[in-house]
Amino acid sequence: MSNTLKGSCIIGQSGGPTAVINASAYGVIRTALDAECITKVYGAAHGIRGVLDDKLYIMDEEDPKELELLKNTPSSELGSVRYKIADPDKDDTDYRRILEIFKKYDVRYFFYNGGNDSMDTCEKISRYMKKVGYECRVMGVPKTIDNDLWGSDHCPGYGSAAKYIATSCMEVSKDARVYDTGMITVIEIMGRHAGWLAGAAALATCCGSGPDLVYLPEVDFDMDKFVADVEAIYNKTGKVLIAVSEGIHYADGSFVSEAKTSATDGFGHVQLGGLAVRLANTLKERTGAKVRGIELSLLQRCGAHLASETDLNEAVEAGRLAVEAAVAGETGKMVAFERNDVDGKYVCEMTLIPLESVANLEKKVPREWINDEGNNVKQEFIDYALPLIQGQPERPTEHSLPRYARLKKVLAK
Repeated sequence: MSNTLKGSCIIGQSGGPTAVINASAYGVIRTALDAECITKVYGAAHGIRGVLDDKLYIMDEEDPKELELLKNTPSSELGSVRYKIADPDKDDTDYRRILEIFKKYDVRYFFYNGGNDSMDTCEKISRYMKKVGYECRVMGVPKTIDNDLWGSDHCPGYGSAAKYIATSCMEVSKDARVYDTGMITVIEIMGRHAGWLAGAAALATCCGSGPDLVYLPEVDFDMDKFVADVEAIYNKTGKVLIAVSEGIHYADGSFVSEAKTSATDGFGHVQLGGLAVRLANTLKERTGAKVRGIELSLLQRCGAHLASETDLNEAVEAGRLAVEAAVAGETGKMVAFERNDVDGKYVCEMTLIPLESVANLEKKVPREWINDEGNNVKQEFIDYALPLIQGQPERPTEHSLPRYARLKKVLAK
């Protein structure tokens, strides 16, 4: 029996942007354009909202050279969204609209590029299409700088963000130690419940110039112990550099940042921030030292000028494999990464896992990779993260500035 399914496809992007999410989109788009059974390639404007609003870009009409520049372009070029659709068994309103659009454009392939919540959206759409008997192959393409997608060794976007964080920490470390006066510096790094990003700051230390202390949300935070840790180093050296995950919390689960639950994103997650300033103020009061708080904020998400070539190449391959697998008959799956060691060298192999095993689950840093004191990571973490930041991709420039893709974004009618 042939697995050939003829029809058009849609690629959508969702959630927070990264330095390489467009590389995955390029992998999907280029492979789909080259597939004989895919008759038309559409890009959804702002993810699933573009499908619901019937706002689709015709990717077939884009200049191939501009499409290739997607690999050099950070953020989500098709537009992202934070929109949580209901369970189709409870409210199928959105799904009936999605089916209507799929039928209008003869969509038989749907690719969704995102993180935890995006995989949830993907799984729900796949389940609904099966339920109503509409043949459409649905595939998830992973993305998240948080690196917390369940079932995958790592995720496109993480390696580049980790490289940016480590490099920035090295630079701040040099700046913070330049004067002959005492200084405590606190760097706040993204990561709501998982500390993969904050842990990447330790890569700077292993390369000779980085944080003295690193705090992850996998370990309950104790303010008194934190101050004591800082004071011990400050009294000895006069300089302390600290990296903290935005999601560090007390034993009762409350965030140290004291974020208000009214401030949430589109999926209901608490919006965190201001932690560096809060900790800096506490340290200033307790120690009397000069203290500076720095928040990397959005800079760490889209630092394409410091992208990892390994991350970029894997992102493209994830998009390519998603299309090839769907054309071969797969559906309801997400591309996942498996790590292997071949002759002492890191090798990434790609596989497929069911969407239902990924949706809404989080992968955290193993506790055994964090030291007993809970104020730094161990060599196991360094060994894990270091291969993912390797390589310098070629960066096309214009007037010595990055040359990003300039898509026409012709709307389908």
